[in-house]
Amino acid sequence: MNNNNGWRAPWDTPLYRSIAALGVASALALPSAAFAQGVTPPTVPASLQVPAGNVAFLLGRGVGTQNYVCQPADSLGRVTWTLFTPEATLFTDEGAQLTTHFFSPNPAEGNVVVRATWQDSRDTSAVWARAIASVADPTGSGAIPWVKLETAGTAAGPTAGATLAATTFVQRVHTIGGAAPGSGCDIPTDIGRKAFVPYTADYFFYKKQ
Repeated sequence: MNNNNGWRAPWDTPLYRSIAALGVASALALPSAAFAQGVTPPTVPASLQVPAGNVAFLLGRGVGTQNYVCQPADSLGRVTWTLFTPEATLFTDEGAQLTTHFFSPNPAEGNVVVRATWQDSRDTSAVWARAIASVADPTGSGAIPWVKLETAGTAAGPTAGATLAATTFVQRVHTIGGAAPGSGCDIPTDIGRKAFVPYTADYFFYKKQ
């Protein structure tokens, strides 16, 4: 689905459709027990640790792109790459699709604030979250940062599915790729140019113990 500005919804791209098709096929091929996961929290810097009383309940291996658009940076005519949405699918270790990941308006904030969003691929429950801490990629490879996000809103699916509705925190760790390009957004005539940068990351979801 494109709007008049040429923006394409995260779910309306060949990359998303091909990844989703793979995930659906894998999910159909696996018994429901394959979705059960024993989740061990990752080792992270202190600023990314989740408060006591929260337990990791879901781990998704994210594959997709970080999508940037060249926009004005200031009144002096400088420009910069600005992230406008991630476009990713999260999978189990067995390859079954867990969630989709993108930016969207948060209903809990009147649909006027755009937040990082994850929607469960099975029961369509969803969580919106805001970043509250980040650290540069510890490996030094130049990937996008590791991030801790706090829930800003949740929603059950239309049939009361609630997989993600209990989420309190999300961690994005073990990132590879995804950083904004080093060129292509240099002068005002570059404004509007887009870049879709492949990345992978692990996403850990937490809920109250």
